[in-house]
Amino acid sequence: MTALPIVILVVAVAFIVRRSARGQGTRQAGTPRTLRLTGAVSSGIGLVATREIQQRLRGRIFRVATIVMLVVIAAAIVIPTLGGNGNDHTKVGITGSLTSADRSAIVAVGKQTDTTVEIVSEPTAATARDDVRSGNVDLAVIDGREVIVDRALTTSDDSTTAQTARALALVLGEQRAFAAAKLSPAQQATLAGSGPVTIAGLKPAKGSDADQGTAVIGLILLFVMLSQYGTWTLMGVMEEKASRVVEVLLAALRPNQLLGGKVLGIGALVFGQATILVGFALGLGAAVGSDVLNGTAPVVVVSVLCWLFLGYAFYSWVFAAAGSTVERQDQVQAIAFPITIPLLIGYVSSITAVSSDHASLYVTVLAYLPPTAPFAMPVLVSLHAASWWQFTLSALITVGSTVLLARFASAIYRRAVLRTGGRVKLRDVVGGSRTQAGPPRTNEAS
Repeated sequence: MTALPIVILVVAVAFIVRRSARGQGTRQAGTPRTLRLTGAVSSGIGLVATREIQQRLRGRIFRVATIVMLVVIAAAIVIPTLGGNGNDHTKVGITGSLTSADRSAIVAVGKQTDTTVEIVSEPTAATARDDVRSGNVDLAVIDGREVIVDRALTTSDDSTTAQTARALALVLGEQRAFAAAKLSPAQQATLAGSGPVTIAGLKPAKGSDADQGTAVIGLILLFVMLSQYGTWTLMGVMEEKASRVVEVLLAALRPNQLLGGKVLGIGALVFGQATILVGFALGLGAAVGSDVLNGTAPVVVVSVLCWLFLGYAFYSWVFAAAGSTVERQDQVQAIAFPITIPLLIGYVSSITAVSSDHASLYVTVLAYLPPTAPFAMPVLVSLHAASWWQFTLSALITVGSTVLLARFASAIYRRAVLRTGGRVKLRDVVGGSRTQAGPPRTNEAS
C-alpha cells in the first residue's frame, strides 16, 4: 500500500492538467488534438505555473513561513531529548532482602525494555516511596512483593518506566511462585526459559502511538497548509482582478490557462514545502534519537502527503473561483468563511477520532466525502481502519469530484474575473452562463 498513494497522485495530476488544458489549444486545421493540448500546457499553463512559483519563492512570506515551521518542528523534536538520559537508564529502589536470583532477574529486565537498570538500596519502604515521588528513582520494589510507581499505569502507557514496572511485576511474581513450589534450580530454569504461545487477532491491530502521533501532526499540517495556500490562491486572483493585471494577462492567455497555471504553480509549492517539512522532521528525529516519530509507518507519512495534494487540488479551484467574484480586501473574509467550514468540520472530527483511538461511523463516512476526506482518511490509515481498496475508492471519488469541480470553477472564473464594480453573485455567473455569448461583460460601478 506504500506505493499506492504515489500512483493515485500521478493519476490525479494527469486528470486535472488534462481537464484544465482541454479546449485551450489553437484550433488550426489539421493540427492533432494531442499536439494542441501539449502546446497549451507548455506555453500557457506551464508559463503561468512557473510565474507563480517564482513569485511566491521571491516573496518574504513564503520564506518566513517555511523557516518558522522548520523551527517549530525542530523544537518539538529536539526539546524532549534534552531531559537527561531519557529512557536509557532506569533507577530501581530496593527495600528488604532479595535473593541473588531476584537481583539477577531485576537487572535482566533491562534487556527486555532496552534500558540499563541501576539498583538503589532503600532503608525503608517509606523512603523508597518518597524517592519515587521526588523522582530520585523511577520505581521501587518493596520486599520483592510490590512494585511502586509515581503514577498509576494505564493500558496505553508504553513508556520505559511502565514497561519496566510490568516486566518486574511479572518476573518477581514468577520468582515467588518458584520459591513457594520449592522447585530446583534446573526446574526454575526450564520454566523461566519457556516462551509464550502464539497470539492471533481476529481484527487488524490498532495503530501505534507513533502512527497516531504522526496523524495528529499531519492533520495540523493539512489544515494549516490548505487554509494558507487556499487563501493565497483567493488573494492572488482577487489582486490580479482589482489591479486589472488580469486584463493584460488574458490578452495573451485563455482564462483556463491562467487559472490552471495558478492552481498548479501554487500546488507545486504546497507539495514541495510539505515534503521538505516531513523529510526534515524524519531526518532530525533519527539524528537526535527522538521518540516523537519513532516507529512511524511509511504508509502513514505517504498517506498524509497524498491527501495534502488531493485536498489542495480540490479546494484550490473553489478558492480560485471565489477570488474571481470579489475585488476588494474587505470582501475576502466574507467569501472565504463558507469555504473553510468543511475544513473545520473535517479537522475537528478527525482530531477527535485519532485522540480517542476510535474511528466512528461518522468519521468513516467523512473519509469518502471529498471536502473532508483529506482529514478523515489519513486518520483511518493511522488507526489501521482502512484497507487499500477503501483508500483507493476515497481517492478516486475525490479525483473525480475535483475534475468536475475544476470545470465548474473554470466557468465561474471565466465569466466573473473581468466583471468589476462590485462583488459578483454566484447566480449571476451560473444562471446566465448558457445564454451569455462572447467574453463576460464589465459592470459599471454604481
